[in-house]
This record gives sequence, C-alpha cells and structure tokens, in this order.
Amino acid sequence: MSRRIDAHQHFWDPARADYPWMAGDALAPIRRPFGPADLAPLLADHALDVSILVQTRSSLDETEEFLRIAHETPFVAGVVGWVDLTDPSLGATIDRLRSLPGGDRLIGIRHQVHDEADPDWLSRSDVRRGLEAVFAHDLTYDLLVRTRELPSSIATVRAFPTARFVLDHAAKPPIATGFDQAWADRIAELATAGKVWCKVSGLATEADWTAWDAERLQPYVMHVARCFGPDRLIFGSDWPVCLLAGSYHEIKQALDSCLTQLGPDIRNKAFGPNAMAAYRLPT
Repeated sequence: MSRRIDAHQHFWDPARADYPWMAGDALAPIRRPFGPADLAPLLADHALDVSILVQTRSSLDETEEFLRIAHETPFVAGVVGWVDLTDPSLGATIDRLRSLPGGDRLIGIRHQVHDEADPDWLSRSDVRRGLEAVFAHDLTYDLLVRTRELPSSIATVRAFPTARFVLDHAAKPPIATGFDQAWADRIAELATAGKVWCKVSGLATEADWTAWDAERLQPYVMHVARCFGPDRLIFGSDWPVCLLAGSYHEIKQALDSCLTQLGPDIRNKAFGPNAMAAYRLPT
C-alpha cells in the first residue's frame, strides 16, 4: 500500500549554522528554527504519512545531521542530502554516510546548482564524475535549477540514460513576472530526455507572495502535467520556505486543487506512488 508523502521539506536552525540564501529582510519570517516537532502536526492534519527531508546548505555535517534525524523520526522516510560532487573520493564518502545511523534513509543527493556562477556547472567533467558515483550507489539526483540551467540539465540527463533525476520546484518558473516560453520549452525537452520526475512544489514562492492562488498556479501545473504525464509528478510542500507565501494548509490546498483539476489519477499518484518510484522508497 502506498503512503501519502510530502516529498519536499526542510529543517534548519540559523542559530547553529549559516544559510547564505536566507539573508535579507524578505526572508526574516523563516529565519528561525524548524524541526520535526513543528512538522509532525501539519502532516497529521493533512493526512500525510511521511515526508522527504531535503538539504538546505552545502554541508556534509548537515547531511549527517539529517540522517540522525531520520533515524530518530519515523515520519522522515528519506533524506536527499548534499555531498561534494567534485570530491575524487565521493564513493567512499557515500559509503561512510550509509554506515551512519539513518544511513539507510539516504535516498538522493542535491546541490544548489542555480547558485553557481556557471550555468553549465552540471556539465563539468569533475561534476559528471561525481554523478557517476551517485548513480553507482543507486541514489536519485535532485535538480535544483532555473530556466538558465535547464540546457545543461537536459544534457546531463541524456548523459545518464539509466539514472533517476527529480526536478525540484518545476525549475522555479518566474510566475511573478508572467508565463515564460523559454521555461516551458526547456521543461518539455527535459521531460523527454530521460528518467526525470517533476516536483509540483515551491510554486507559490515564485509568484507574488501577497497575490497568488490556485488559479494563478494552474497554468504551470498543467504544463508540467502535459510534459511529464501522470506517473512523474510529485507533490511537495517546500515547507518551511513556503511560509513566505502562505501557511502549510494554504499551500497544500492550492496544489491539491491544481492536481485534482487534472484528474484523480494524476492527483493520487502525485501524493505518494510517484515519489516512491523516483526515490525507490520501500512500501
């Protein structure tokens, strides 16, 4: 039986670590600790069984901490952690992570590619070597990119035809400024490039934080649905980043509405089965 999954959430504590992306007044509302005790009642209130905990900074220490949290927190079904893809000994690093308490919950790897100066960072030979190690360990790779990095993402997916990729936040379309055809065309190309799933997540925070609703997000959800089909869409709240634009309830309700309009099959698969397939989570 499939579990109902929030496939994209974070924990952090700015008093204990540095989060460069969290600078500025606009992000002040989320510049405080968030942990399992904060998320547990939200999952329960929305009949979600488990979550996937995703990295927030380029830190092996964070990955190790998240694995410990997963070991101690039954509702954390998996961790998408960070490793240095340019590390020549990456295979040994992954082996070490898997030997730690909670290491069996390591299901994927992610890097903030959209923060790299080079739009073709994913195409670098040292990065590609790291990705080989990731896939040799049967891990999924999460693509955290925007429109600028999609061409390199497409080339990378094509270079690893048997590997599993998950596109985070639908590549963050610039919803606040209007529908972007370049984004739409590159999403369509990525969807045909290989084994790529798409997270329907993080959309409200790409819109105007004070003037968005499900109707405003629907064209973007419809486009990724057309491109990826019913078996490759995945729901994620992007909590607590999503709190910049709305409550957990508002975000989940809006995305649920968008997916429901596409039909019960698409909606039901997005809330569990597709994430289980993308990350090879046990039933």
